[in-house]
Amino acid sequence: MNVRRGGAARRIRRAAARRTAAKGTVAGAVAGAAAGAGGYAAAHATRRAGRRLTGRIIARVERRLERTVRRLAAEAEHAGPLAKAALAGARALSEGRSPARALLSAGWAALKETLARLFGRGRPGKLTTIVEQIDIGAPRRLVYDQWTRFQDYPSFMKKVVSVDQASDEKLNWKAKIFLSSRTWQSSIVEQLPDRHIVWRSKARKGRVDGTVSFHELAPNLTRVLLVLEYRPRGLFEKTGNLWRAQGRRVRLELKHFRRHVMTRSLTRPEDVRGWRGEIRDGEVVTSP
Repeated sequence: MNVRRGGAARRIRRAAARRTAAKGTVAGAVAGAAAGAGGYAAAHATRRAGRRLTGRIIARVERRLERTVRRLAAEAEHAGPLAKAALAGARALSEGRSPARALLSAGWAALKETLARLFGRGRPGKLTTIVEQIDIGAPRRLVYDQWTRFQDYPSFMKKVVSVDQASDEKLNWKAKIFLSSRTWQSSIVEQLPDRHIVWRSKARKGRVDGTVSFHELAPNLTRVLLVLEYRPRGLFEKTGNLWRAQGRRVRLELKHFRRHVMTRSLTRPEDVRGWRGEIRDGEVVTSP
């Protein structure tokens, strides 16, 4: 009887020990989970704090950079090329460009400022006279008629983009200059059929006034004489004028005109209908 009671007691103690161990395991798991959740929350809070700190640093740097740009802009108004270059570089950085792009912007600004100081800012450039002539193997009437078809110029001249003839005596031009374009308006002050055309022009980047005359050397040979007065205004125009780039361009465009007359106009002369009215003192006195 005592033996039975001793065995039962041992079994009860073992069961109690197992229950206690199970409770400890569950408590440990709960505690571990709680510790893991707390660690994740702490890491998340740390990241958020880091982002806020980084944002404040970036905002502070941006405000300082903005103040620097404003200060440089105020100083660069009366400063030299280096100050203008520093301003361009600071602006590029403030706009989020890379340091390499900012350095390129600074160099370009310094170059433009130096050239502007050399050639004069906003003042018209030195007057340049351009005289070119070309002989074309076609009758004078045909050459003159093709010349007055200004709307055809973009089809065979390399730099002419468009020509809009607002009236018999006024034309609006657009041409390519380097990587940009230029527009101007020309007004015909005198036009005599088969003889000559005289015009004046106005534009923001300078002007070109000129005369073109047509001379019959033989029944099928015509000389075109072009005289231009070119006064550049602008960086590209003044720079190009140093190397007589405009004179070379005029010479090339005359060759394009001759090629068009010899290969197109001569083959279909009946299709070339030029304007044969007469203009004097900027007024149309005779219409065709």
